[in-house]
Order: sequence, then structure tokens, then C-alpha cells
Amino acid sequence: MPNSFFDSLPSKTSFWIGFVTAILVLGTLGFILLGNCVLKGSCSIGSSENNSKVAADTNTDPTVADNGTEPTPEAVPVVSDDDHIRGDKNSPITVVEYSDFECPFCGRFHPTMQQVMTDYSGKVRWIYRHYPLSFHPDALPAANAAECASEQNKFWEYADKLFANQDSLGDDFYKQTATELGLNVSQWQTCFDNSKYSDKIETQYQGGVSSGVTGTPGSFIIDQDGNAIPIKGALPYSSVSAAIDQLLAK
Repeated sequence: MPNSFFDSLPSKTSFWIGFVTAILVLGTLGFILLGNCVLKGSCSIGSSENNSKVAADTNTDPTVADNGTEPTPEAVPVVSDDDHIRGDKNSPITVVEYSDFECPFCGRFHPTMQQVMTDYSGKVRWIYRHYPLSFHPDALPAANAAECASEQNKFWEYADKLFANQDSLGDDFYKQTATELGLNVSQWQTCFDNSKYSDKIETQYQGGVSSGVTGTPGSFIIDQDGNAIPIKGALPYSSVSAAIDQLLAK
């Protein structure tokens, strides 16, 4: 039987050719998997398509918490006066979003929610809760900066600027933003330097964990009867509006 091409090569050369080939194959597979993750708009694990009940008041987004659980809307903490609420507080639909100011998917989802608030004025209220990921070094400081701005009734304006300038996150930008929004910078700076709201941020994060949030943004669309639809990742406006319309039609 005639010798193959590899039989004619020195053993060391054959080894290295095989080694490089294996690396190229593994790299290609990794690239395909990563591309699939990006296209989905989230690198979280698990999904849920079913509606479920949530304990919401009748006035009514690879992660640290990646534990393989499914979202459990019934465990979402009820909306309270401690929450940041955008829109009419008496709206029939509530969107609770667990988010991270440094997360690129959250940055993509933020304009979607801004459009929802415009198109569903009086019908939807938006609740923002913190879910800072440990591998995002600016996520926790940015959350604290926004909470310090909330002391002067500028949370949402501050949050909008953070998401619109994710490439600029850092202490200098946080102070610059406080100045641009006309805050009492001295009061804001003292609050920020003391990480005053770290406990609140951690409490909201743990609330997301208990609700089964495994990626950011992780959201729940809820009606007044407690019917809820989990939204995982940066879904497009068409998907979010369809879920809202579904609950409005009940």
C-alpha cells in the first residue's frame, strides 16, 4: 500500500501539523458559538416563553448569577417607593428591568425602552433595578453615581447619559455628568465617594437573582392582575411591544 503524505514527513513535523489543525478547528467552533451569543442579544443561559403570575402591587437586562435557573416572575420583588419609576405610576403595565450600566446589551435595550415609553404613554411604567456584573468594573460605581443623582431627582436623566456614553464611564465622567445636569456637585461627590447606595444596589441585585435573572438585561412585563412575561436579553422593539399588547388585551 503506498505511503500517505504524512507517512513521508518526519514525526515531529506530523505532530505540529496535527496540533495546529486541531487549534484551528477549536477556534472556528468557538467563533461560531460566540457569534450565536451576540446575535441572540444576551449570553445568559435558559429561556422561558410561558406567561406566569408575579407578586406585583395592584397599582402596577456570561453573568455572575448564571446558575442554570429559569426566570420565575412570581419571585420578582413588588414595586415600592424605593424604586425608580418612569412614566405614569398608575399605568396598567409594568416593565421591571434588571440592568448594568456597562453592559453593551443593556445599552442596546435602553433606546428600545425609551421608545416604549413614548409609544405607550400612560399605559406602561418602567422600573429600573440594578444588576451590576462583577466582570464589569464600572458597573457598580456607575450604579452608585446614578443613585447619588437620584437624591436630587435626576436618576433617569443621569441613567440616560450613562447609557449614551458607555465608552466614557469612569470617575471623571460621572462628575462631569453631575455638573452638566446642574446637580449640587459637592453633595453628589460626597455621596459617590462614600458609595452610599452599595447596600441598595446589592439588595436589588439579589432580588434579580431570586427571580431567576441570569443575564442583563433581564426584564419582566407585568399587568395589574400579575400576569407576566419574562424578557431575556436585548430583544427588539417589535418583540417587546408584542408582549405588552398581549397583556393589554387580557
